Parts: sequence; C-alpha cells; structure tokens
Amino acid sequence: MREIGIGIVGGGYMGKVHAVAMSCVGAVFQTELRPRLVMVCATSMASADRYRAAYGFEQGTDDWRVLVNDPRVEAIVIASPQETHREIAEAAFALGKPVLCEKPLGANVDDSRAMVAAAEASGAVNMVGFNYIRTPASQYVRQLLADGVIGDITYFRGEHTEDFYADPDASATWRTRGMANGTMGDLAPHMINCALAMMGPVASVLGDVETVHAQRPDGQGGLAEVTNDDHAQVMCRFANGAMGHLFFSRIATGRKMGYIYEITGTKGAIRFDQEDQNAIWLYTSDGDDAQRGFRKILTGPSHPDYLPFCQGPGHGTGYQDQIIIEAKDFLTAIASGDSHWPTFRDGMEVNEIVAATIASSNSKTWRNVADFKS
Repeated sequence: MREIGIGIVGGGYMGKVHAVAMSCVGAVFQTELRPRLVMVCATSMASADRYRAAYGFEQGTDDWRVLVNDPRVEAIVIASPQETHREIAEAAFALGKPVLCEKPLGANVDDSRAMVAAAEASGAVNMVGFNYIRTPASQYVRQLLADGVIGDITYFRGEHTEDFYADPDASATWRTRGMANGTMGDLAPHMINCALAMMGPVASVLGDVETVHAQRPDGQGGLAEVTNDDHAQVMCRFANGAMGHLFFSRIATGRKMGYIYEITGTKGAIRFDQEDQNAIWLYTSDGDDAQRGFRKILTGPSHPDYLPFCQGPGHGTGYQDQIIIEAKDFLTAIASGDSHWPTFRDGMEVNEIVAATIASSNSKTWRNVADFKS
C-alpha cells in the first residue's frame, strides 16, 4: 500500500463528508492507496484554517489554483458549487490528476461536455459523486435486475423528494437563484442517475417543470424573485422500450429523503425507499398463490459493500458510509488506472436528460434525448 495526497475544494457540508470518508476508507476497505489529507480550499483563509484544523488537513487555502497545482496533491475532490466545477476540473486534468466531482457534473450541458473532453483527453481517472446509488441495497437491486429475477422490465417509477423548501415563508438563498441550483439541478440528477443505472438509456421525455413559490422573503423585509424550479414531473420512455415516470421536489411536505423507486417486471417487482435504506421489498410471481406478496429483505454481509462496515445482518449502513464506498471506488480506479462508473461521461448523460426535460417543459412536447447529445 502507498499514500496518495488528497485535495478537497470546498470545506462545507460535502467537504466534511469527503474528508471523513478519505480519513477512514483505508481502514474500512483495506484499499491499496491510503489517502493523506493534504489541502482543503474554502472561500476565505479563516474558513480554510478552521476546516484544516477540524478535518485534519496539512494545509488550508482560499485559492483552488494553489491546491490543484501543489505537487503533494495527487488527486482532487471537487465539492464546491457547480458553477465552479468546470474550471477546476479542466485545470486538474491539464496536470493529469484524477478528479472526483460532486454532482451535477457541470452547471449546464456545455460545461459537462467540456469537462468530459478534458477528462478523456488527459486519460486521468474521473468519477461523479452519485452516492445514493451505492447503498448495499441498491447495488443488490442492480444484481437482481441483471440476473433477470423479476423478468423483463416493463415500468420504472422514481422520485427524489424532500421538504426543505416546503414552507413558502422560508427565506431566499443561493438555492433559489439559477437553474443549476433548483430542483432539476440539485435533486433530479440523483434519481436520473438511478434510472440510468437500473434501466439503461432514456430515449425520450415529456417534462413539466414548475416554480410553485415565485417569491420568498429576502431577509430585509422584502421579497426576492425565485429564478429556479420547486418541482418537476417527467414521463419517459427508455431505450429498452420500458415506460417510466420520474418526480422531483424540494417542497414535498413530510419527505426528508424520498429517494424512492419501484420497478415492475414480467415475473416480479421491487420497491425501495431511501428513508429505509437498509431494506428492499421484493415480489416474485412464483410459488403458491396463497403465499405470494412483497417480502422485506434486510441488507447484510452477503450484499455488496456491507461486510466491511458490519458483520451483523440488519444492523445497517448510513449516509456517511455511502461516501466511504464512493471513496473506495475512486481509489480503486486510481490504483488500476481505469475510471469506474459513474464517469464524467455518465454525469454528462444525466445533464443531457435534465436539459431535454426543461426544453420539453418549455415547448410542451415530447423531446428526444438524442437531440441534446454532443
């Protein structure tokens, strides 16, 4: 095993979870590469010094260029706002450094295309941070589908719903400005990534994107215009012929982590809810009619990436563990020299579907996703 110097751009909520993941991934998964936290970048030196001390980095900086160009930093995690992703990634790839970038890949499709081009031209390992698909439960569902346990898939329904903006009197923030920070930029990519992982490519979409609360308190006694979306629904047709429906919302009252999918096949069905992330519900249409029904399967050591955390079935994994699994995949990719799914190209595919959905909503017509590809 050998050490690898890690630099993280962004020291806030996501910067912390990535720092924690890199600090413990070697012990959890016995990875060949053992991360060393070299540098963290924040928006001010005061913040950078605070994050450095709190997370165990060797150095803090308020300039991402210092971090990217430091020879001690051998791999980079981008956990800053999406409008910054492109420039940082392009600079890192110019130096041949591997990059793990938080979703969405870029602030728009053009950014994503440029980032993919830079990644592939450099040959450096690249990966996008879609963490929810990495739960042992969802990894197991992908195995079940690959093994044909529920037959040919006929329908997929997925949602990513939360209620952090359900209160119309919640103040306007950066989250209410710009499409990249709205529901289609923030929540939708996770479930679109899930749909692609479970079902394969999306061929066409019919989208309906809406801003429910057009104004919010500005914190100074007035109102600020909301310039992005609160929720959206999408009818879709997958390339394999299956029908689908997706729903995304940040105003879904009562929902805290509604990353939910239901998959229907000719021989069975599967249900999953991230608020109960250590279980799936499986129905198979074999056996005695009197005993048929959905059965709950609790994750355990026989499911992917579970045993390194715990030897007890049903004890479960959590949100931080998803990021640790992600860190393991990133380090394994670097050690092998081959990028692991989801790559930047996979992240761009998500952005293309987002763009097609918004265009469909604007035109009130079905749109082919192929028309939004480079």
